[in-house]
Amino acid sequence: MRRRPGIGGLQNAAAARDQYRLLGENVAKLRTDLMKEQLATFRSQLEDFARKHKNDIRKNPAFRAQFHEMCAKVGVDPLASNKGFWAELLGIGDFYYELGVQIIEVCLATRPHNGGLISLDDLCKLLGQRRKAVRETISEDDCLRAISKLKVLGSGFEVITVGKRKLVRSVPTELNKDHNEILELAQAQGFVTVDEVQRRLNWSSGRATDALETLLEEGLAMIDDGHRDGRRRYWFPCVSSISSYVGADAL
Repeated sequence: MRRRPGIGGLQNAAAARDQYRLLGENVAKLRTDLMKEQLATFRSQLEDFARKHKNDIRKNPAFRAQFHEMCAKVGVDPLASNKGFWAELLGIGDFYYELGVQIIEVCLATRPHNGGLISLDDLCKLLGQRRKAVRETISEDDCLRAISKLKVLGSGFEVITVGKRKLVRSVPTELNKDHNEILELAQAQGFVTVDEVQRRLNWSSGRATDALETLLEEGLAMIDDGHRDGRRRYWFPCVSSISSYVGADAL
């Protein structure tokens, strides 16, 4: 027959548990303090690095992207505010503020031609043309960071992925799965026809026509009825090369 532990045994067991708990809390606190100390050291080293390579960060987009990755690893956001150490040291907040304004201007200027949907690649090319006088090269990473800061303006500015392309949306139009599939299909040659959508996506004629007409009404498509075969072509400037030429003329 097993004997139950006495009061003294229970008290000893409780005391042991308390000691283990306190020991665990002390170890956790030591680890937390050590991590904080390491992060403080990393941040100090990051500031020294930024001072040393200030010009490279401003002028070299690849170097700038790597710098942002380093910042993210230690919990520093140089774009969080235009005030403070990073803004004074690098002027990096002003850089992305100015780039964001230029992105808005390009999107507004090209909207009559693409319906408010432009490929990230075309956007970067048009921005590069505008910024020739500044002589500061920008990358897709720069554009993505600037666009992320435009979210404070509300709905309308965001990056969406369609197939292999990233598209920048500057209007609050919601694209459903059918619209995305048509845009992805159009990437091959810049346009689609109702017959092609039916055949390639295995859709009914009504489904294909409805989706294409919606995209046309939203200003995302342009129609071309001038071909001998008599088939209407739906062109999508946001995924075809013509968008860069049209956009360049509009700026």
